[in-house]
Amino acid sequence: MASLRAAKSGSARENAQKVESSFDKEEAMKCLVWLREVTGAQIPLEEQTENTKHKFSDFFYRTLKDGLILCKVINCVVPEDMQINFNSKTFEVAKSEAFEMARERARIELFVYKCQEFGVPENLTFQTDSLYERTNLPQVCSAIRNLGIEAESRPSYTGHRFWPKKSESNRRTFTDEQMRMGESVINLQMGTNKFANQAGMNFGKKRMITKD
Repeated sequence: MASLRAAKSGSARENAQKVESSFDKEEAMKCLVWLREVTGAQIPLEEQTENTKHKFSDFFYRTLKDGLILCKVINCVVPEDMQINFNSKTFEVAKSEAFEMARERARIELFVYKCQEFGVPENLTFQTDSLYERTNLPQVCSAIRNLGIEAESRPSYTGHRFWPKKSESNRRTFTDEQMRMGESVINLQMGTNKFANQAGMNFGKKRMITKD
């Protein structure tokens, strides 16, 4: 748990401060709005609009730390055969705090795994500690954003477009005739006898001494 960790110092502290300073309140708000719209979860965002960036990052962390909302959104966007079984032991309330912490981490890991299985590249997801230990909340925002983009890119999606459109490949094919057309053009890197040249310049010649 983040509160049980020893305070960082030196370069580790500087790096942590850089990551924390890159937290974008507007982006995090957009992620929570999307999660609320898709899952129907009760997230009191209206009460957080006037909060500072630091206070909102606390709210963002507390809202998602247990992994429940993240797992719910997975079941809302993935095909039925990829959905998470909420009847498993991972989603039962544990009797001890230690077991509950382990289950919260397991839910986050499950969310990350399902994101990758759904098509989100691994480098666009996050490690469990990025959220649970609050080491990289901006990366958590990035994963939620890319999950939304992936979901909206599917042909079966007919809902409201919330995220930017996913980039698509635009492959070009050329015929053999088109490819051979380039062979008749002389590239300027091969040289040219047009435009300015060095004709008439004496640089490098021997000095010619003549008698009058």
